[in-house]
Amino acid sequence: MATGSGAIAAALRRCPPAGGEPLPWQLRWRPVCASTELELDRLLATGCRVPVAVIARRQSRGHGQQGRVWHSPPGGLWLSAALPWGGGDGGHPGLAAPALALSLGLCLQLEGLGLRPQIKWPNDLLLNGRKLAGILPRLRWRAGRLQGCRVGVGLNGVNRVPPGAIALAEGLRQGANGSPRRNGLLHHPLAQPAPLAALVLRGLEWAVAASAQAELVRRQAEHRLWRASHLHCGQSWAVDGLALDGALRLRRGAQLVELRRDF
Repeated sequence: MATGSGAIAAALRRCPPAGGEPLPWQLRWRPVCASTELELDRLLATGCRVPVAVIARRQSRGHGQQGRVWHSPPGGLWLSAALPWGGGDGGHPGLAAPALALSLGLCLQLEGLGLRPQIKWPNDLLLNGRKLAGILPRLRWRAGRLQGCRVGVGLNGVNRVPPGAIALAEGLRQGANGSPRRNGLLHHPLAQPAPLAALVLRGLEWAVAASAQAELVRRQAEHRLWRASHLHCGQSWAVDGLALDGALRLRRGAQLVELRRDF
């Protein structure tokens, strides 16, 4: 299947908007780059209009949370984007936590494919208990005013994945009967890079539309929260839910704590 900005734009036109008006995306395709985050830095430094997304076929030095290496082979979706956020009002009292809103937006798109992803706090998506995607968000500030949001997304499509991860094609195959297997990889048309990019961009659009609705985002994200026990201070705690600012609420007996994560 063809990739590139044109193929992604065509796939985006075929993908229904997820909520609100579609964003006027500036799309930049890279066959290979060190990191889509670095490419986005360069674009923003030249005054490129937002929203803009950089999408790579492969990254040679992709990174995830806390600088961990993110393996980014061909067949997955490796994207960095700059977005508007919260209607441009940095003081909005209902501003949603970016990690929750963006994760939820992608979950809703995946649910449209008949899947049931879960949000593993703070920034992973799981499918059947295995890692499908990682999301790295951060707000953009200038002179104390909110300029928007940046996000990096890595989502496994038809690529080989490390232990503990899952490719979207495998998840779709489990719900459909027997897509062909070639060279050890599952090939599914909806998990190819161009339609995968369209799905992610629509999910980001949903998050932007909901970015000033913190309680709606918290409630819907909590409904999809992965609730396996959480190790904290060497002890196992039960996941109790989510706070309005995106913190993870943990309970152990009568004790209740909230964990926050800066990206």
